[in-house]
Amino acid sequence: MEIIIIFAVNLSAAAVFMTAGWMISLLLKNAAIADALWGLGFVLVAWLTFSQADGFFMRKLMLALMVTVWGMRLFIHIAGRSRGKGEDPRYAAWRAQYGQRFWLVSLYRVFLVQALFLWIIAIGVQYGQVASRPARLTWLDAAGFLIWLAGLVIESVADYQLRRFLSAQENQGRVMDQGLWRYSRHPNYFGETLVWWGIFVMVLSAPLGFLTIVSPVVITYTLLRLTGVTLMEETEFSDNPEYQAYIRRTNAFVPWFPRTR
Repeated sequence: MEIIIIFAVNLSAAAVFMTAGWMISLLLKNAAIADALWGLGFVLVAWLTFSQADGFFMRKLMLALMVTVWGMRLFIHIAGRSRGKGEDPRYAAWRAQYGQRFWLVSLYRVFLVQALFLWIIAIGVQYGQVASRPARLTWLDAAGFLIWLAGLVIESVADYQLRRFLSAQENQGRVMDQGLWRYSRHPNYFGETLVWWGIFVMVLSAPLGFLTIVSPVVITYTLLRLTGVTLMEETEFSDNPEYQAYIRRTNAFVPWFPRTR
């Protein structure tokens, strides 16, 4: 019963948090604030769970801190990237499509959908903090932490390299194919999935922890097929010959050496 109550409280909190973000977006006339709030939503869920759950303290603390480091970095990155820019093309297109109804459509299509998704993706974090056994750290905790750390480093470095590349005037209109981007077209997304696979491996130490596999599967599918790789390449780069050549020589997701033929 405890876990059901905690999950319900967290889902409600995520919905309230994103609804507040929606209200701010109406004042700013910019729905892209939802993207910046995404990372903060996970931090909220992690610490709400920490305050409610009676699981093993060290695992609770590790999971809450890991999500906080990842979520705050992502929030700072997206907020900084969006500062001074117009609305994301995806939301601008929906605003044009729905016209005067967009203020309401954005509530459930942008903000509440994100609240639901972040709650589902955070299932592992929630369950891992509720579980009281094993009441010690195991090799799975260590392995999961190392996978999480690798994902965080890859995602952070990829974002930094892309930001530096785009900030150089001579790179305007060019395709980023340097650093980690030489080995993957989306190393930042790959790093983000590693973060959640690492958390899943940690939670495997808890009884029935394997059931939380829904968390990394959902984030991986989302980044590959819904809002990440597929959407970006079909909308922003479909008519770019340089990017099409980049596609032919570079893996979409998992980093690997470029193809020479």
